[in-house]
Amino acid sequence: MRQATRTALLGLFGLAVVMPGGAQQATKEELRSLDEQVQEIKTDVLDIAADVSRLEEKLLYPSNTQLAVFVSIAEGEKFRLDAVKIDVDGDLATHYIYGFKELDALQHGGVQRLFTGNIATGPHSLVVSVNGKTQFDKDFSRTETFAFNKGVEPKLLGITLAGPESIELGDW
Repeated sequence: MRQATRTALLGLFGLAVVMPGGAQQATKEELRSLDEQVQEIKTDVLDIAADVSRLEEKLLYPSNTQLAVFVSIAEGEKFRLDAVKIDVDGDLATHYIYGFKELDALQHGGVQRLFTGNIATGPHSLVVSVNGKTQFDKDFSRTETFAFNKGVEPKLLGITLAGPESIELGDW
């Protein structure tokens, strides 16, 4: 990759230095070659960024302490979800306000990862608060408290919103 970077920089420098009187001109072929090198460098940078992101997640959230919480809407539900708030062991874990596109995706079977964090093994509590509007434009607010046990493996929890009256929690 260093060689490609060096070559691209030299090529750019060569294009920037134009001798008076047009003695040195870049040909179309040289420009195409330079463009291909730049595209190759962009691809390499994107690959490296993806690798760094994966490594960062592994370092920040080791699998033996990892908790991930997902949310979905039960099939056929038509209420409008405005916001979800999650507390883990009495501390705010996340709060999310939904836009039209996100709500549409959830109503069509989408799943959203709301939270990823670290917790110790053992018993814990999860408080889920949901705000929204019913099909008939009536505001609703619902809060449920759930107990769960974190083992040595990563814990994946799924919250299913089955209308304004029901919040369900399950392992994923």
